[in-house]
Amino acid sequence: MKSLPPRPLKRPSSGRAIRRIAVFAEGEKTEPGYLTHWYRAYRDRVQVDIRGGLRDPVTTVEEAIAQKHREARAARRGRGRASDEYWCVIDDDGRSSVAPAVEKAEANGIQVAVSNPCVEVWFILHFRDQAAELESKRAQAISKELLMCDKVLHEQALDELMERFPEARARALRLDAKHLGDGRAPRSNPSSGMWRLIDRITDDSPMDADG
Repeated sequence: MKSLPPRPLKRPSSGRAIRRIAVFAEGEKTEPGYLTHWYRAYRDRVQVDIRGGLRDPVTTVEEAIAQKHREARAARRGRGRASDEYWCVIDDDGRSSVAPAVEKAEANGIQVAVSNPCVEVWFILHFRDQAAELESKRAQAISKELLMCDKVLHEQALDELMERFPEARARALRLDAKHLGDGRAPRSNPSSGMWRLIDRITDDSPMDADG
């Protein structure tokens, strides 16, 4: 089981640049609040810029692509440094727009963290296995009961989610393997790829020399 890396205690040396990750999320409160908590804990190794409240999967991906192009143009003109990674955080919830959004993201070098049916299934995995399919409303109800909060995650819930991350990551990976073994498509209900983004936020490996 992957354990959490230690939180940074000091700024990196002058020869090591802080990685920049740009995140685009459909959720207006839950996902930005959750990811901001991680960013603050590891801000000495990574800068995470989060934009939430986007309308749908396709819009979320298009905003990420547009930002990537803007930053690339600015960097070529010597106006700042582009983000090192671009991520979209999307809920599947059975929507037909998810697959084309993911394809478009991958074609443009954008990473995607999809939860199916919704991000709350990721929170559930911090506490227990979840093999049976869930509807969004049911997942949200279970998450609310486990965390004792709703869309806005309070500090205690955020701390507990961080502490239990290794368990949730292991359960999410087992779900992926189960879907594969059952002949089901990747990202089937229930599943979550949120752990991949958290891995990147907490990663302490040095960047390439070219940034």
